[in-house]
Amino acid sequence: MTIVVKIGGAVAGDAAATVLELAAEHEVCVVHGAGPQISEEMARYGLRIEFVDGRRVTSPAALVLVRRSLARVNAELCAALGERAVGLIGDEIGLRAEHVPELGCVGEPLPTRPLAIELALAQGLIPVVAPVAEGPLNVNADAAAAALAVGLGAERILFVSDVPGVYLDGAVAHTLAVGEADRLLDAGELAGGIVPKVRAAVVAARLGVRAEIGATAVVA
Repeated sequence: MTIVVKIGGAVAGDAAATVLELAAEHEVCVVHGAGPQISEEMARYGLRIEFVDGRRVTSPAALVLVRRSLARVNAELCAALGERAVGLIGDEIGLRAEHVPELGCVGEPLPTRPLAIELALAQGLIPVVAPVAEGPLNVNADAAAAALAVGLGAERILFVSDVPGVYLDGAVAHTLAVGEADRLLDAGELAGGIVPKVRAAVVAARLGVRAEIGATAVVA
């Protein structure tokens, strides 16, 4: 079984144990974010921080900081995972995306099956992917993870973050049907960082990948 694990930047180091536990029995590809680190760097350099539907508006100057922050988190996560980890930068291995010009240097990830990831998995290694697409373009890490899960033909995608799952009526839902997820998204009943996770999970689930956001399973 191939599993894609998306790790949020806020929990990158703490999630290593989860990845290693899964990797003991399965092929695991990791995709990570660096949201807090990027925002901190942008604030330090006086760059405006703006999001549209969970995607960061990215100027050419901001893209430099995005890449720097992702590279740092990638190195830290690889160190936490140990000798099996292989750090990969998306645009260097063929991660593709459709440009979203109204957001600047931003792309919407496309299903991709990079050879570098296939080779790493075949050797029993753990590819750790920073979500920068060819262009280069900044891509949302949740969407990038879903695109890779579909492209790799993964059986499961797991979103690991500081959010325990999708809250409905004040409690974490055990399951969320894609139709209900669409309704919640269209009605604006979800907000913040959970939005791109739910969108990505819906994409994966509709294409046959078992999707889990914390304790919430998104089902087709």
